[in-house]
Amino acid sequence: MGRSLAAEKSLPRILVVDDDLEVSKSIENALRRNFQVVVVHSGIAAIKEAVKHRPDLIVLDVVMPGLNGIDTCRQLRADPTMADIPILFLTALGQPEDRVEGFRAGADDYLTKPFNLEELQLRIEAILRRARPKTLSVSKNAVKVNNVVLDKETFKISTGQKEATLTPVEFELLYHLMTHPGEVFTSNRLLEEVWDYPPETGSQDLVRMHIKNLREKIEVNPSRPEVLITIPRRGYTIATKKN
Repeated sequence: MGRSLAAEKSLPRILVVDDDLEVSKSIENALRRNFQVVVVHSGIAAIKEAVKHRPDLIVLDVVMPGLNGIDTCRQLRADPTMADIPILFLTALGQPEDRVEGFRAGADDYLTKPFNLEELQLRIEAILRRARPKTLSVSKNAVKVNNVVLDKETFKISTGQKEATLTPVEFELLYHLMTHPGEVFTSNRLLEEVWDYPPETGSQDLVRMHIKNLREKIEVNPSRPEVLITIPRRGYTIATKKN
């Protein structure tokens, strides 16, 4: 027995963007039990669909004719009405520089082909849980550690020397670290507590890439960080003492 129309509309809406018809059909079949799934096959079609029917999450291929996934992501992030839609890149491009480019474009997560359909669904569920309103509405006040100020309403970070606007996932990561000053977090712990992934599910590369992007935005010298510190063999922390 199929779902009622009301039940269908209550499910999260996932926009799948992939020019490979076989791959997109496999994803649609795997996800449609738990989500509304809309499939398009180009970057232009993805932007039009996102404007018309705002999805809860976009699964986006990178290598596509015409407007590729990276440029599609950048255009979505540049539109204030769509800038906060979670985007998961699903692509055959798996080199470190490909991941860096994807995260710099504004991706929330990055999964390479070939991929496991169950892992894809788990990552989607984790991103959607993280995207639900929570800490953002707790208070209008900024979070401050020493001279680092994070504005919860505008997603702006200021260190007194630099100022930048963070992506939603960068904000969640930095907010988590700043509200636990001096505490050291392993990559696996951050994947569970910030990304909400089940144990042994997320990739540590995801944490490393976002830490790298944050340092480029907030550190005077990203290669010698003074705010977002690495503790060798332990993890990451926010510095609690002024240098």
